[in-house]
Amino acid sequence: MLPSTSLPGCPMMNLTDIPIIDQHAHNILRPEIAANYPFAAAFTEGYDQEIVNYHAQHTLFYRRSLKDIANLFNCEPEEREIFAHRESLGLENLTRLCFQAANIQAIYLDDGLQPNHILPGEWHAQFTTVQRILRLEVLAEQLITASANFDDFLDNFRREIDPPPPGVIGFKTIVCYRTGLNIQPVDFTVASAQFDAIKQQTNQPLRLTNKPLIDFLLQEALLIAAKHHLPVQFHTGFGDPDLDLRLANPLHLRYLLESQSYRNAPIVLLHASYPYTREAGYLASVYPQVYLDFGLAIPFLTVAGMRSVISQLLELTPTTKVMYSSDAHTVPELYYLGAKWGRQLLGEVLEQAIKDRDINASEAQAIALAILRENALNLYRQSLV
Repeated sequence: MLPSTSLPGCPMMNLTDIPIIDQHAHNILRPEIAANYPFAAAFTEGYDQEIVNYHAQHTLFYRRSLKDIANLFNCEPEEREIFAHRESLGLENLTRLCFQAANIQAIYLDDGLQPNHILPGEWHAQFTTVQRILRLEVLAEQLITASANFDDFLDNFRREIDPPPPGVIGFKTIVCYRTGLNIQPVDFTVASAQFDAIKQQTNQPLRLTNKPLIDFLLQEALLIAAKHHLPVQFHTGFGDPDLDLRLANPLHLRYLLESQSYRNAPIVLLHASYPYTREAGYLASVYPQVYLDFGLAIPFLTVAGMRSVISQLLELTPTTKVMYSSDAHTVPELYYLGAKWGRQLLGEVLEQAIKDRDINASEAQAIALAILRENALNLYRQSLV
């Protein structure tokens, strides 16, 4: 239950006491990798050295985050002070501080981002409950390399995810990055021929970018997800320059969303599909299997931008279909920043909805609880005390 409101006639929602379920995040970097990783790189989707080494420090997000982190550390909001404090804490104490300040009860980790550079899920489990989200393209790349022919590969791919491995509560696809969201049906013979062509290539390590094969495998995975009622997370909207933003609009998913074969596979559109936020909200309002989260957009945008994203999602989307996530990665501070701003701006948007007479205070409290934790627990069929 939320704390009582503090101003007569103007409810001020304080959501800090709600333990968050972070339904999409990534592992923190191993210390020896982080030592050579510029801190500002965690605060940009760009990876060009000029962006990382100069421009990233001049975003409003980065400047605001320095102040937020300094407040958490009780130090001056200067890089030198913050870096010294991080060093003195050490990674475990730093992570514990960030997770406790964020009041995170569980994280659902996609461990397919930089898999050779990250700490394992077990390391994160010392701070909170951890569940795994399996990244489909990483699995496929591993199995293509190890399989002699397409029949063996497909058998292995299906076997690895049906039933889902222990601890896996959802799948994740980065088809948006690799070939875009305009996914189409692909015949078995076409997929087999594409597999053979890939096997003839000598480039190692394999990076799967073949659209027919990716589309085929994703739909195989969706059939298995539908069988087990397992959520499938889709990267949508903005990200690093590896994607074509024009193909990241979730409206491209119409074929999948209209197919009855995948009707029982919940599809989670990540990152509020920003800048296609209203489009994502529309899809969630008309397709029962579509859900949304607002990680990455929060905390990466300005305060006004984050507020606008949450408002746009709630213009059409049923509040039973919106979930919190941080999309945190590489450094612990992103977990804290996501939770801080996710709570604060969700509260502000709900306060405005009360003033606009869309909802009353009691309904706002129930909505906040649903978005920050209950919707994720229900969708992924998890139970926490």
